[in-house]
Amino acid sequence: MKDPLETTTLQILKALGENPAREGLHKTPQRVARALREITSGYGADMNQVFNGAFFKADYREMVIVKDIAFYSLCEHHMLPFFGKAHVAYIPNGRIVGLSKIPRLVEAFARRLQVQERLTEEVASTLFKVLKPRGVGVVMEAEHLCVSMRGVKNETSFATTSSMLGVFRSDNKVRAEFLDLIKKQ
Repeated sequence: MKDPLETTTLQILKALGENPAREGLHKTPQRVARALREITSGYGADMNQVFNGAFFKADYREMVIVKDIAFYSLCEHHMLPFFGKAHVAYIPNGRIVGLSKIPRLVEAFARRLQVQERLTEEVASTLFKVLKPRGVGVVMEAEHLCVSMRGVKNETSFATTSSMLGVFRSDNKVRAEFLDLIKKQ
């Protein structure tokens, strides 16, 4: 077992008082290593590949929203999952992006050790930078297992974060329209 993630998982199992040789744990170090690599694959994300050139000229000047984008991430403080929904909007400035690229962008940043505040900001600032729209708005709502299953053990709380750029920050009507459109029905 030369993989450092497998070796470390084996050490963790032993430190917890487990018997890594028992049937249910025999391949756990390998499974944990594969799982951690998958759920942190965002470190290797190339934004050119995420967007894959899916930018198109368009005269559309109204708000574009992709809402209820499921995401899963790991809290960088406890390495426990947090997960929820992202709502991403932009107002084009002569150019639109393929709608599937927005969930891909969320996933690229979510698949890293994260805090929700930075995740929200990274999605907004990257879309604003690459698309150059009139504005971008991002709202993320998530449940954090580090809050619900340890420490305070509050099972009903959700964290909400937002990032507003361009006209979403400077125009209260635009911001209000976005927030109204993503409200749960």
